[in-house]
Amino acid sequence: MKRTILIHPDPRLKKVCTPVTDLSDDLRQLADDMLETMYDAPGIGLAAPQIGVLERLIVLDCIKEEGETPRPMVMFNPQVVASSEETNVYEEGCLSIPEQFAEVTRPKLVDVEWIDRDGNPQSETFDGLWATCVQHEIDHLNGKLFIDYLKPLKRQMITRKMQKLKRERARA
Repeated sequence: MKRTILIHPDPRLKKVCTPVTDLSDDLRQLADDMLETMYDAPGIGLAAPQIGVLERLIVLDCIKEEGETPRPMVMFNPQVVASSEETNVYEEGCLSIPEQFAEVTRPKLVDVEWIDRDGNPQSETFDGLWATCVQHEIDHLNGKLFIDYLKPLKRQMITRKMQKLKRERARA
């Protein structure tokens, strides 16, 4: 089932999420709903707080090339356990901040640990776009948005645009 994506500013997007302690069928269904919502948007990542659920769950799939096999990933309680000194700059966007993009500098490589949908511990080293995406989504779980990396003036400008967008959508 497709879910509604919250638009910034929304207080739920600034909250630190609770760790998942018990992997229930409801949470697995939530992960499936999030993947459906993310693909439909379309996006490459989605965090539970973006649909109003304050639990540590993210989904991502950075395969964008047509004809390539999708690689949907579901991560409960993901955490970066190591990151490279070397950085990458990507122009980031966010489904909760539609049509706004800005360059963000993050570690190029990150080692991430998480629990998969079957409750098994997983770990992987991510590089490039995957590294950027997983860090962006984990930030959501900590109440941080990509615009928080920007200078105050640019951040305020984007926030005002989002407030205007929300007013326009409410009127429609």
